[in-house]
Amino acid sequence: MLARCEKNRIAVLSIIYGILAAISWGGGDFSGGLSSRRVGAYRAVFLAEALGLVFLLIVLAIFREALPPLLGLALAAGVGAFGSLSLLILYRAMEVSKMSIAAPVSALLAAGFPVLAGALTDGMPKISQFAGFGLALAAVWMVSQSGEAGKPHLQSVADLRLPLLAGIGFGTYFIIIHRVAQESTLWPMIASRTGGTLMLALVVLGMRREALNIPAREWPLVTLCGILDVGGNFFYILASQVGRLDISAVLSSLYPGVTALLAWVLIKEHISGPQRVGIFLALAAIVLMTI
Repeated sequence: MLARCEKNRIAVLSIIYGILAAISWGGGDFSGGLSSRRVGAYRAVFLAEALGLVFLLIVLAIFREALPPLLGLALAAGVGAFGSLSLLILYRAMEVSKMSIAAPVSALLAAGFPVLAGALTDGMPKISQFAGFGLALAAVWMVSQSGEAGKPHLQSVADLRLPLLAGIGFGTYFIIIHRVAQESTLWPMIASRTGGTLMLALVVLGMRREALNIPAREWPLVTLCGILDVGGNFFYILASQVGRLDISAVLSSLYPGVTALLAWVLIKEHISGPQRVGIFLALAAIVLMTI
């Protein structure tokens, strides 16, 4: 009985961490979206990434976590660079194809990829959890809809190429970070963010479209974005340390719903019908995963 209670407590704790990751990432995307409108998308993403790295280094200086094996750090740095490149690919996909196709396809694959990996490494989930995954993946699709007028449609199959690449990159990040962060938390985050920052620096400097300096009034919003993004990574790692990879990744991937809610509450943006359905599906999925 005690073992079962402890197992249930750990499962609930993993779900709480996953939800907190979604909230933090959703808030980061909201603040990042606002700052992108003011200082440019690539510049905002790079500065937020760099500021998040500085914040992590300060935290490491305070808590002094032991250095883990270098191979794990190298993997974290590589997947961090891959994740940042995937984010740029997603931005490009949104520029050249319909946002209502690019965002949900990439988000769905980012959540679905770890579900497959989790089934292989952690075994098949319970029936209720499996049903929760189905609802959560549907929720990810729905809450990622942009709310454009008209039904989303593909001009050609090639329109899926970039969203699929971005989704694979995000899903790979979920899987690799889950593996390398089982015995350490801060160091994998720092290595991942270092790789991501260097990748973004190469892209931004190579484009030479805009200077990196921004008005002083924009720094608080960019800094908030960086800290919230770090928070999302932190809670995702905690969720994956105490629970299953698939549950952690699927719940964390619900962040577009948080972004939509914040936009609705704070800047009065319209929430589309599909997004409302997605939010309710997400709540139902969370309930099923706790059974």
